[in-house]
Amino acid sequence: MRKIQLGLVVALAVAVAALTGVVQAQTPEPGSRFSADDWPLAGGDWTSSRYSTLDEVSTETIDRLGGAWVTRLEGGGSSRSTPVVKGGVLYLTAGPRVLAVDGATGDTRWSWQAEDPVSQMAPSWQGVGLSDDLVFVGLRSVQVAALRQDTGELVWATTVGSEPAMAGETVTTAPIHANGKVFVGIANGDSGGQGRVVAVDAVTGNVAWTFHVVPRPGEFGHDTWPQDSDIWEVGGGGVWLVGTVDPELGLVYFATGNPVPMFGGEIREGDNLFTAAVLALDMETGERRWHYQVVRHDIWDADIATPMLLYDVEMNGQTRKGVAAIRADGYLFLFDRETGEPLIPIEQRPVPQDPGQLTADTQPFPVGAERIIPDCSFWRDRVPPPFELSCSFFTPPSVDQQSVVALGSPIPMVRVTPMSFSPQTGYIYAQGRGHVGRAKRFEDPWISDNRPGGYLRLGLPESTGVLAAVDPRTNTVAWKQELLGGRLATSGPMSTAGGLVFWGSADGQLDAYDASTGERVWAFQATPAGARMRPGPVSTYAIEGKQYVAMPMGAELWAFALDGTVPPRDEPVADPPDLVRWTGPAPRETDEIQTGTLRENPSWSLGGSRSAIDEHAFNPQRAQVTGGTRVRFINNGEIEHTIEAQDGSWTTGNIEVGLFEYVTFDTPGTYQFHCTDHPWALGEITVVP
Repeated sequence: MRKIQLGLVVALAVAVAALTGVVQAQTPEPGSRFSADDWPLAGGDWTSSRYSTLDEVSTETIDRLGGAWVTRLEGGGSSRSTPVVKGGVLYLTAGPRVLAVDGATGDTRWSWQAEDPVSQMAPSWQGVGLSDDLVFVGLRSVQVAALRQDTGELVWATTVGSEPAMAGETVTTAPIHANGKVFVGIANGDSGGQGRVVAVDAVTGNVAWTFHVVPRPGEFGHDTWPQDSDIWEVGGGGVWLVGTVDPELGLVYFATGNPVPMFGGEIREGDNLFTAAVLALDMETGERRWHYQVVRHDIWDADIATPMLLYDVEMNGQTRKGVAAIRADGYLFLFDRETGEPLIPIEQRPVPQDPGQLTADTQPFPVGAERIIPDCSFWRDRVPPPFELSCSFFTPPSVDQQSVVALGSPIPMVRVTPMSFSPQTGYIYAQGRGHVGRAKRFEDPWISDNRPGGYLRLGLPESTGVLAAVDPRTNTVAWKQELLGGRLATSGPMSTAGGLVFWGSADGQLDAYDASTGERVWAFQATPAGARMRPGPVSTYAIEGKQYVAMPMGAELWAFALDGTVPPRDEPVADPPDLVRWTGPAPRETDEIQTGTLRENPSWSLGGSRSAIDEHAFNPQRAQVTGGTRVRFINNGEIEHTIEAQDGSWTTGNIEVGLFEYVTFDTPGTYQFHCTDHPWALGEITVVP
């Protein structure tokens, strides 16, 4: 492993590069395409369509697909990044490292790790981008670095954030390289900074331009913030998702995040541009060409949560150049990518109001569109009292001093995973996940800041994943696959000219679907059944005419090919018809359960963090014992608790602070329990023979 101390080495590397000519900027002609054998960007190419023209692996040959090789990532770091590929070499981030892996064998060619005792410069979990001879990586230290593709040597590293760095600033996006520039977004961890889009010269590493998401005084959009305060200076709008470019139009597109304070709408009157928006910026100057805000005055963390993609489609007898963005509630917004004109009409609809939060009177909705994710009726009967599940996405979080009245924070929702577009089928493929949201409370001891309360996650499981094919000509769902029983889709779909859509799920499985019909035609269990880990997005490449499909899975990297001989780790997990499972850690073998747990929580407004006992989260939340075990319930908090079974079959009685009570569990099974005084505090215990 190569460790490099950034500092003077960086300046020296830049100088050497300039003298030796080792850095060559890739300046493609407008409309040029990458080699079909490669996957040089996180989204596949500039369009971020995650579509491959390779077709050796197809609906006709899929039965022959098997493991070609699997390798343990060097250093044991886990990866969720898209493996980008050039010349048969895979490049990805894993833990603190950037790795180059041989695409034919799985052998590590080189490993790079920045060493900095102050900033701990871990690379972005979203991965890297490539030029002709460089690997570009964003660092959480708000830097962009360039490495040589052949050796992993550092060529340059540039700070792209504030100097000195603001709290929470980081580069989480995989860099995009086009027309001699490297484009990245700066997120702020909702800690009080301002999101930015930055363009860096690919040869020198110098910053070419910076676009501030929150407009400054005198700039367009500044009047959408309070004019009598400086809250805009900590306005948020983090740019945390990979962007995409259209070199022919000279535009780069990024989605922006929520305003800050996230839920403190009462102190930031107005629509709060350009948060929760689509941005189209001039590639050369960084000037705004157009924008569209999908959530006005966001108080739900309901921003665009997937990278945008570009696509071409026939509509009304003419080819339209589209850009697609998907809001967290599962609605696709489709725009002309040159002008920003909606390709599917958008209307402003009245939404529930909370005057205290200064909510916007309307929110935008695509006319006649279908959401890719199911409505929340699935969870309605699973929410314990005193909760009432609101199925209106834009219901303000409503609170009184006694109970949680409504859940308006997104249920269900789409998060993080990229989309795909197949010109073969004309469909956009997107995935969502069921999410049982969070409940707002005043009295939680670890909540404060500039908002009237905070959010505490319910102890209910995320219970469904969805893969949907959407026809962008009508914005309606062509087909949909729902995965129950905890089979959450997490990797983001990839479509191919072989008529397939690949995606990975949280139970360690890689699936292939017929791109036209949605039928699952192949499954491979890459982890032991029951193991839960989040795979990275799938990519594909070819070496000497042989097609491979690559997927990170935890600390391993898998490659698949026709007639591959590496067997699956287990039988593919079946899809239970309606099984609710808990998410989070696996059950812990213990005979002791505490009524509270220590949490380290970031400040959602102005930075910093706090540690405190969460009185309403059992530790562990899930426990496992053998039959006949006496389980001790300890009150380690500051208020009294009474713990009882959900079915009323047992109770601890009142447990005063610092004391404990025993319950004996004899019969094998799985049992849920809660605190009678705080029923949002849920736990589960499994009794095995």
